[in-house]
Amino acid sequence: MSARLEAEHLYKVFGRRQDKAVERLRAGADREELRSDGTTAAVIDASFTVEPGQIFVVMGLSGSGKSTLLRMLNGLLEPTAGQVRFDGQDLTALSPRDLREVRARKISMVFQHFALFPHRSVVENAAYGLEVQGVPKAERLARATESLELCGLKGWEKSWPDELSGGMQQRVGLARALATDADLLLMDESFSALDPLIRRDMQDQLLQLQTKLKKTIVFITHDLNEAMRLGDRIAVMRDGRIVQTGTAEDILVRPADDYVASFTQDVDRSRVLTASSVMDREVRGDEADCACTTATPDTSFHDLCALSARLSHPVAVLDGKKKLVGVVPRQRLVGFLGDESAEPEPCPAPRDKGGEKVTARA
Repeated sequence: MSARLEAEHLYKVFGRRQDKAVERLRAGADREELRSDGTTAAVIDASFTVEPGQIFVVMGLSGSGKSTLLRMLNGLLEPTAGQVRFDGQDLTALSPRDLREVRARKISMVFQHFALFPHRSVVENAAYGLEVQGVPKAERLARATESLELCGLKGWEKSWPDELSGGMQQRVGLARALATDADLLLMDESFSALDPLIRRDMQDQLLQLQTKLKKTIVFITHDLNEAMRLGDRIAVMRDGRIVQTGTAEDILVRPADDYVASFTQDVDRSRVLTASSVMDREVRGDEADCACTTATPDTSFHDLCALSARLSHPVAVLDGKKKLVGVVPRQRLVGFLGDESAEPEPCPAPRDKGGEKVTARA
């Protein structure tokens, strides 16, 4: 399966002598060195791919370059160097007219602030992208109405934006993006302006929609819990660079450096980890027979704890072919909850009755 979106060695530099600044960055210069010369390096050598139907989350603190990176993906900002390919097409090589056509029909954006037109009704706001495309009025209103229903706003079509709560206004923004049937959704801190409870509702809404629509989404956030909840894959940015890319489990269990590890300290691990990330793959011979109560590699940490509490032996983890791929001893679960700064050491694996060590293969 080919990637839907590819970013290759992207740089974005603001200020004087930008090409020279890129050369210096490639040679090992950092942001501070360039800043002293009046040049700002917003994004430095960013590369990643996004597969069709995937939610790819880019997270980092304010000033890390994540929003600048997002705006290069649809051509709102021109990269100083590097390429962006969408379905194999090099967006950085398109003319302004062709790029506007791609943005109008294939890429939609959902902003942090709702950006609704106060003088247009809810359905007219949701239909705006289709209006830009030149879709006839009857068709665009029908498609906008369908999108509003998908987003839980059936019955609010004729209301005005100021009659809606913040969460409902953000749903209109999401419906507007969905109505165009774009292949790619870019979401820039789309839920960060909302109250915590409404924010979680919007996360739920997005995940529910994704099960139906299978959109390709790039989602920007500074909240690691949100990134862990939404992202199929996550890129962590620091000072303009992507310092780690991986699944939520990768970043939580195997942080690339101390900076990434510091982000994970306050994350509720039990909502992220699964059996595959905590199981011991070296299985003792007496444990290989303890498969009466089993889990799968995707079993949640919460469910593992519930299973383990009822057992006097480790939980056996079986793959789709009912093959033993690991076990989860109770002390390993306690280790992941009790010491969140490091992965627990593997349990010892003594010899089995035949004198051989039993090793489960993933």
